[in-house]
Amino acid sequence: MDITIKIKDRKGQLHKVKAPTDMALNLMQVIRVYILEAAGTIGLCGGIALCHTCQCFALNDVNLPEKGEAELATLSRLPNSKTNSRLSCQILVTVGLEGLEIEIAPLF
Repeated sequence: MDITIKIKDRKGQLHKVKAPTDMALNLMQVIRVYILEAAGTIGLCGGIALCHTCQCFALNDVNLPEKGEAELATLSRLPNSKTNSRLSCQILVTVGLEGLEIEIAPLF
């Protein structure tokens, strides 16, 4: 089953994308697949919550998974972190994310 996610890139352009829920993808991988940002600017740590390059802001009230310790630690070090900040590598694409809207955070 595919879900629809709206993603605003760093240039302010809104993309409405389809993402499969049966491939164990995370949001960072979806951003990469659709090439919504330049190569080498998303997920430099490979998706293990050590860098900030996949940080995004959740823009609507979709039930996201709780932040884990590694994600909280990384977000706590970021000067542009907000209460709605998430690391897209830590959010698995599931049916529950249908209608999610995110904005990719600036690199700094």
